[in-house]
Amino acid sequence: MRRTGPLLLALALALTACGNEAADGDDPIRVGQIVSLTGNYSPLGTENQKSVALAVEKINAAGGVGGRRIELSVRDDKSLPDQAVLAFNELKDGSDAIIGSPFSNSALATIPLVDREEIPYVSLTPADEQVNPIHPYVFVVPALSGTYAEAALQYLQSAKLTRIAVAYDTKSSYAVAGFKGMQAKAAQYGVTLGPIEEFQTTATEFGAIFTHVRSSDAQALMLWGTGAPAVAITKGYAASGLTIPLMLTGSQASKLFLDPAGPAADGAIIASSVGVVGEHLPAGELKTAVDELTSAFTTKYGYPPPQFAQDGYSGVKLLAAAIEKAGGTDRAKVRDALEGLTLTTPNGTYTYSATDHSGLTTDFIAVNTIEGGKFVPTDFTRGRFK
Repeated sequence: MRRTGPLLLALALALTACGNEAADGDDPIRVGQIVSLTGNYSPLGTENQKSVALAVEKINAAGGVGGRRIELSVRDDKSLPDQAVLAFNELKDGSDAIIGSPFSNSALATIPLVDREEIPYVSLTPADEQVNPIHPYVFVVPALSGTYAEAALQYLQSAKLTRIAVAYDTKSSYAVAGFKGMQAKAAQYGVTLGPIEEFQTTATEFGAIFTHVRSSDAQALMLWGTGAPAVAITKGYAASGLTIPLMLTGSQASKLFLDPAGPAADGAIIASSVGVVGEHLPAGELKTAVDELTSAFTTKYGYPPPQFAQDGYSGVKLLAAAIEKAGGTDRAKVRDALEGLTLTTPNGTYTYSATDHSGLTTDFIAVNTIEGGKFVPTDFTRGRFK
């Protein structure tokens, strides 16, 4: 009789453990998303959110990840860093992983909290500071600002453009990192920067920039900025009489830029995710990944997926692949799975590692021209994807 009690207790514990394991297997995978649905960065955030929801919908329709559905909880950071912090604190205890804001300043405000909570965080903004130095649980989806900068320099070298004016938003971490990336590597590609012009996100008048560029020997103007200033600068540039090329970045690779900029954007050069010009890619694994998103997104929303949709969809695919590889949602195991992940998405082929939490190289940045309100790859980019 003395031995019966311990045996029954052991059996009860075993049954309880089995029951919990079964329950865990049926539990949803809880993913939080911090996104800018209102405020200055809502044009980015709304496209992020559409594509994240679309990716979750498609994964769930196919049976989920390891038989578990993804349950998405969304919080609006209102394009404000302090609101991103509040959103993170609302989501952290009830989430297995978090998809971060497209606004660089919001993302940077949440990273100390990610470090403390040790929760897998997939960021949809390209600021270099998120992964330099490495933060163990932070993984970036868009190509970094510095990677965009190097891709632009590679294009400029191929086009034999050596004197480049730069205008950048001093209040945007993305823009500052892009400018610094160009500064750091310009000499390597035979490029001299100048004049260098500064503006702020709230600026509406840019005539002084055009005057300075006109009186210089610059052969092109590179713009680093997001949101409304890019549209205003593009329209002002077209009206200024300047004939040298205007260069833009992935933040403008969207109909949300093309539509308000209108014909003023025609002729501009723009770097973007390769997925933005996916219709021009040769058949293969990358084009298949791009076509999956393009078909589903266009069917649902009536227009092709812009840059920010490429990022959101890719982020969910990366996170789902890591959870599958980890065999569940244990945070440390998912983190380790991300760090050893190689995956082709609409943004290109990611290769994360212990020393690289950004995963994309310049190979997956397309340099395009804007023609009739559409993105068309330059010969420089076509040559890379033959």
